[in-house]
Amino acid sequence: MFEHVPAGFRVHTDSARILDDDRHDLTIIISETPAIASAVFTRSRFAGPSVLVSREAMRDQVVRGVVVLARNANVATGSQGLANAVEVRRLAAVAVGVPQEELLIASTGVIGVQYPMASVTAALGRVPRPLGGSDFGAAARAIMTTDIRPKVFSRRCGTASLVGIAKGIGMIEPDMATMLAFFCTDAAIPAPDLDRMFRATIATTFNAVSIDTDTSTSDTAAIFANGQAGPVDFDDFEAQLHAVALHLTREIARDGEGASKLIEVQVTGARDDQQAKRVGKAVVNSPLVKTAVHGSDPNWGRIVMAIGKCQDDEDIDPDKVSIALGDLEVYPATPTADDLAVLADEMRGDTVHINIALGVATGRFTVYGCDLTEGYVRLNSAYTT
Repeated sequence: MFEHVPAGFRVHTDSARILDDDRHDLTIIISETPAIASAVFTRSRFAGPSVLVSREAMRDQVVRGVVVLARNANVATGSQGLANAVEVRRLAAVAVGVPQEELLIASTGVIGVQYPMASVTAALGRVPRPLGGSDFGAAARAIMTTDIRPKVFSRRCGTASLVGIAKGIGMIEPDMATMLAFFCTDAAIPAPDLDRMFRATIATTFNAVSIDTDTSTSDTAAIFANGQAGPVDFDDFEAQLHAVALHLTREIARDGEGASKLIEVQVTGARDDQQAKRVGKAVVNSPLVKTAVHGSDPNWGRIVMAIGKCQDDEDIDPDKVSIALGDLEVYPATPTADDLAVLADEMRGDTVHINIALGVATGRFTVYGCDLTEGYVRLNSAYTT
């Protein structure tokens, strides 16, 4: 749902011909006035130049927006790649009339390939000034790589609006951030409060999703708040931010490469939330669980196996654990053949719920993922060819 557009933001997209076609792959999102910002980035040792440049820009938390290039990650490209990222940001800042140090840059796509700088420079030379519209739907489409559909969602908070866009479909096991996600709001929120709310939201949404256990070199998530709608209730704003982020998280999991089903694993009764997350990730990342879900096979033994891989969690006692597929307990209860037939039919839907109670304490966490299909293998076996 995309209904609410925050005041004072402008969006521009164009084709920089990152690949040999005319699909829009260049995006600029700008606040007309200085905005308070918060951002989190990948912790990969191979973090790309865009991440390095943007981390530096975030030091004072006043950022006007972001320029994004899709379908080229500009990672493992050496000093030339870093110089190109700096130049793209400079040209984008000149085009929209903001200081370059107040602009983030993000890239996503193939690793190890330099930007086609001639065509990127030409596209940045076509940027109108001032920017005309605020089509966040176009931005959501332009930041896509192998995504099947754009991901955009918005909510109201008092007099303010909040919109978020995201891309992500493969190489997804976020660590401190997510694939690419950008949020814009006209709410007035002090930097410390915005940073606290944003990091807390990321921890329970984007950092709770996994497609294939592979952490991207380009993960970037940022929020820009220009304050044009005035103050808002912080609790309400955090709730709306979480709602937007959770919607985008589910869409990323549902749209995973080759995916046909969303998997939600809810773990309760853990020692703490971190243990619950660890157990949930072990289940949702298991290739055997993912393939069982794809085949609508209620093979709950694979869930038991995945929990058992958490070998260092010695307080997990099998005699205290219970597991349910949807509303039906499958362990320690023994489902009948009729029960399994009903479960198999339910698992043919587009969402499969796995509920695990560890019986240790009160920690809880929900993780999101998808099934593993032949489509994932086909797509990733020919990604660069």
